[in-house]
Amino acid sequence: MSRKLDSPVQTQMAVALFNSPLTGEYGSKRVEGKQPAGRRRVYVQTETGCVLGMELDRGDNAHTVKRRLQLALNVPTEESSLTFGDMVLKNDLSAVRNDSPLLLTRNLMHRSSSTPCLSPTGRDMQQRDWSGPIEILGNSDRFARTKHVVKDIKKAIKMGVDPIPVHSGLGGAYYFRNSRGESVAIVKPTDEEPFAPNNPKGFVGKALGQPGLKRSVRVGETGFREVAAYLLDKDHSANVPPTALVKITHSIFNINDGVNGNKPQKKRLVSKIASCQQYIQHDFDASDHGTSSFPVAAVHRIGILDIRILNTDRHAGNLLVRKLDGVGRFGQVDLIPIDHGLCLPECLEDPYFEWIHWPQASIPFSDDELDYIEKLHPVEECEMLQRELPMIREACLRVLVLCTIFLKESAAYGLCLAEIGEMMTREFRSGEEEPSELEVICMEARRMVAEREVPSPKADVGVEEFLFDIDCEDAESEDYVTRTAFPFGNGSGHGRFPLSKLEESIEEEEESEGEEQEVLASLPPSEHIPSVAKLSMSLKTTSLGEKNLLKYVGAKTENGYMANTSSGHRSANEQLPASMSFVKLADMNEDDWTLFLEKFQDLLYPAFAKRKSVTLGQRQRQRLGTSCQF
Repeated sequence: MSRKLDSPVQTQMAVALFNSPLTGEYGSKRVEGKQPAGRRRVYVQTETGCVLGMELDRGDNAHTVKRRLQLALNVPTEESSLTFGDMVLKNDLSAVRNDSPLLLTRNLMHRSSSTPCLSPTGRDMQQRDWSGPIEILGNSDRFARTKHVVKDIKKAIKMGVDPIPVHSGLGGAYYFRNSRGESVAIVKPTDEEPFAPNNPKGFVGKALGQPGLKRSVRVGETGFREVAAYLLDKDHSANVPPTALVKITHSIFNINDGVNGNKPQKKRLVSKIASCQQYIQHDFDASDHGTSSFPVAAVHRIGILDIRILNTDRHAGNLLVRKLDGVGRFGQVDLIPIDHGLCLPECLEDPYFEWIHWPQASIPFSDDELDYIEKLHPVEECEMLQRELPMIREACLRVLVLCTIFLKESAAYGLCLAEIGEMMTREFRSGEEEPSELEVICMEARRMVAEREVPSPKADVGVEEFLFDIDCEDAESEDYVTRTAFPFGNGSGHGRFPLSKLEESIEEEEESEGEEQEVLASLPPSEHIPSVAKLSMSLKTTSLGEKNLLKYVGAKTENGYMANTSSGHRSANEQLPASMSFVKLADMNEDDWTLFLEKFQDLLYPAFAKRKSVTLGQRQRQRLGTSCQF
């Protein structure tokens, strides 16, 4: 079996490796979704966006589900797979729980992005799908606040109050209103995300389940990440608005006729799976307001959440600012974080933290904040997510566990929010992307795990078969893949990422910046991109503060969009910037994952000590954005 699996999701054989991924001090067995007795309701979505709610009897299987979908939506189901998160459902549906979303994907040779979404007529939907205009996927008490919003939306729809399309952003989004015409929720259909089949703004070219705006976040999967961020906001500390996944039916939604994004002239009722987030009244966003007035506690709370979920898109535009009225509150504001669709990637990514250079981020954590961080329990959080969002992938959960451990240990050591964020963030020098200090630690931990393994040809074959990867099925994107970094392997020697010389000597930061260029320039061409096998030194002697010496030569980011395409729309392959993955987590089996976490924690304190020494050396320098005095 090839490493590049044909399906955009893993096979059941690969999933067997991940049945118990979270073990040890920070791990536990995966929560299995036991089938409840009697009937279950599921929502089946095609890769072009069509959705059908149906009741499952105990004797139903994947074939009967496909047959019902074919009759109701008039979509082809031959050579297709019914998927549920990481799993491909061959026949048995016992893992599927009530209110679960399923995805029907066509196999590679039969997939065509030009297949239109043939939605049923309103009459057919009434005959085959007895759903209401909007319903929440799941009946957890955690969505109690969203249920009140849903009731308001239902009432408004019956009264003929139409939602309003949101014209900003790359994806489709809609303000749904109450009976008084006030916006109460923002709804983002999963099939209208950037590059998704029904994107209303011309950003098309991918099927659901394929790599998206971030290659580690698949098209159609930003919605459940929005919900995950809300669920992980323990005690509503960061003020994430209530969010839930819903199935919603309305004629306002966009349907494209094929890959060119042509819109049919006549609007009709169409059902979508979407994230539904309560609309929060606000005065402006952080890009329109000076950051000096932002409360330190609010910045810390949002930063703590962003670190836990490895948020790759925390910019000023998705931090809402609300003025606080009242006696003694003149000039005081509150922050509301939104847009968490690019959090919890399937591998370590380069995060973007807007707050990293704000002066508040350099203020030490308070005792209450340290107590909050100490009480975070990544195992319980993963179990909760598996209950509430059973479609979430194991790779996302491992990222959550790793980043939460990193936050807990770094805060206990005494690092501030800015120092933690800097250790997680990559740097670009001369067009070259460098791994973050966190990634360097993980790479060393993986090397240590690999040294414990006994190499054998048979073992190597198994690793090749079951490596988790974000697939890119389009043949035309092969040249793009060659421009990106191959994920770091597990020590078998396959799929290794070329890196430049990692210096062992620790030099003062003031001297190293000028000397590193001379060192690299003096190296022979063959030494500029040695394999990861050269990362054999201990991180205790590795200059983590000078990670700019660890480079991937030739990996240059292409941020510009290519225009003037034949169809007048930008295809996904033309828009995706080059990206790379230095470290992957999901290709480890349970034992390797447990050992990896142990080695990872062993390596943290030397890295923290180095970071502290670098910070002390910079104390006399004024950090960017720290002109305000507290």
